[in-house]
Amino acid sequence: MIKHEFTQRIIEQLSLDTGFDGEEILNLSSLLQYINIKTKSANRGSKSRGSFANLYAIYVLLEDYIKVVFEQKENYSKYEGAVFTELFRRQRELSFGAKLQNHALNHRLNEEFHKYFPTINEKIILRDIPTARYWINTNLIQIKYSNKKVDLSKSIISIINLYIDAKKDAFESFISACEEIKGISSKDEIKIVNFVINLLKPNVDARLFEIVSFAILKYFYYDKEIYWGYSPDKLMKEKLKLYKTGRTNANDGGIDFVMRPLGYFFQVTETLDVKKYFLDIDKLECYPIRFVIKTNDEIDKIKKHLREGAIKQYTIDKIVNKYMDSIEEIINIPQLILYFNKSIENGFLNHVIEEILLQSRVEFNYQE
Repeated sequence: MIKHEFTQRIIEQLSLDTGFDGEEILNLSSLLQYINIKTKSANRGSKSRGSFANLYAIYVLLEDYIKVVFEQKENYSKYEGAVFTELFRRQRELSFGAKLQNHALNHRLNEEFHKYFPTINEKIILRDIPTARYWINTNLIQIKYSNKKVDLSKSIISIINLYIDAKKDAFESFISACEEIKGISSKDEIKIVNFVINLLKPNVDARLFEIVSFAILKYFYYDKEIYWGYSPDKLMKEKLKLYKTGRTNANDGGIDFVMRPLGYFFQVTETLDVKKYFLDIDKLECYPIRFVIKTNDEIDKIKKHLREGAIKQYTIDKIVNKYMDSIEEIINIPQLILYFNKSIENGFLNHVIEEILLQSRVEFNYQE
């Protein structure tokens, strides 16, 4: 069993709820161990990626279970099951849950649980697809300890609530820091710059990295203009404008940023898995893409890695060249910092901070 800072909170909560040794209870439950894995970011601040989707799938099913078993005193084995739409609605009511998708309830939670515990054949979520009814697997929320059956449902709810509170506190601290940075005078520009650069480190939450990348790129291009038209004597002047096309870091098959009027496509990624790059290129039928990569690796090294991967995957020079030619630009962390410095020179430092603050509130469903 892995241990991290939040593990002790889990153990303490289990001891409080059950009256038994919390660490022993944790070691007896694969579901608790899975939750322990998913809550390791609790004490790492707002810049560490949260794991809400799968935890919330467990949470809403346990809420339903508690209502049926403890409040209505029904036999759960005879229960007709929770309605999917109600579970999904409840997920989105929880903190940071407003934009969650349905994947966790439908298959992702069960798949990930099996990845961590391949020898356990049990699924956390049981569902009847034709009727869209759902149940929690009671074999995973009940254990035997000292010849007694211990129901862990209420403890798990409490543990997830502790995790939500920890992430909420961390994110509110981040928002407060952004607000404070906005109020710093221009004489303390170095402090503001360092604040933004720290949000570009490789260990930062992927969503924050994408938000900061967008803010920097938006204002790097902001004051640039092009002339275009259908004939040389009728040209229009237009500023470049970058648009976000959807949720940050969403597994939705989309492209992250689009620029008008040039038609540049930007894809933000934290992986160097070559298959991911070529999949993105295939989605757009080899339309040129600019990749923004959360790495400090040199751009030439990244290109070499991608070409080697392409050669290994496709072997034919013509195909390899077609894919590599589709990579219009690679933007790593040092390149983003250069673009950020250029934005500062052009007087857009406060605009970058305001954009980070705005996009963070939207992404994390933060209400002032």
